[in-house]
Amino acid sequence: MNALIRVGREGTDLAWRNLLHLRRTPTALMGNLVEPVMFALLIGYVFGNSLGGAAYREYMVAGLLAQTVTFSTAVTALGLAKDLQEGTVDRFRALPISRAALLLGRTVADLTTCFAGVLVTSLCGLALGWRPHSGMLHALAGYALVVLFAFAMSWVGAFIGVVAPNVQVAASLGLIWMFPASFVSSGYVSTASLPGPLATVAAWSPITALSNALREQFGTPVPAGFSRPHGWPVDHPAPYLLLWSAGLIAVFTTLATSRFHSKTRA
Repeated sequence: MNALIRVGREGTDLAWRNLLHLRRTPTALMGNLVEPVMFALLIGYVFGNSLGGAAYREYMVAGLLAQTVTFSTAVTALGLAKDLQEGTVDRFRALPISRAALLLGRTVADLTTCFAGVLVTSLCGLALGWRPHSGMLHALAGYALVVLFAFAMSWVGAFIGVVAPNVQVAASLGLIWMFPASFVSSGYVSTASLPGPLATVAAWSPITALSNALREQFGTPVPAGFSRPHGWPVDHPAPYLLLWSAGLIAVFTTLATSRFHSKTRA
């Protein structure tokens, strides 16, 4: 228990260090703040009128939130790869600090910056006409699911940052899978409208689980003409998302920590 407390304290200190560093380079937040606005405008108004107008723009907000959280994975991957490439981690190795705390500090700091993107996305949703219809407690439960999934995805980013040989490769690995993962889901369309195997992949996707769970918690109505698929993941999105989040955290904390130890071993 003392070791866990120590890692937690050191991780908190390192997270604060990362946030202070971010304060000196505020442009690093631009991606978190600009991307949600771009996608809200492009999807909401370029495609939205042909998919259901105002009703669709409200429906897509859950997908925007899920995509914002997923894209935050790249921030962790790039930040950790940069620390490794520039020797920041080597300087910390001279201190009596747990290596697990170095990863925890990075993921917690990036989880904090992810909140900025979630806030901007929510404000964009309000501007598009989205409103939570199920009350404050359900809305808070929805955002709690966002935080949990964001933390899980930050560990996916940590693993990418550790295995990448440099920042350029981390950028590629951190982004190349995000677009298909985000769009082959119920983030912006009904999974029942997807052809063949894509419908099955989308139905079992964690991004679909988060999107559906948020619509359930926010009480978001489904636009007319959107067929509702059936199956356990669709009928129980919140429990399914909890399973996905727990699995991602368990797997990628283990993989990232193990690889980080091997990479930073003297």
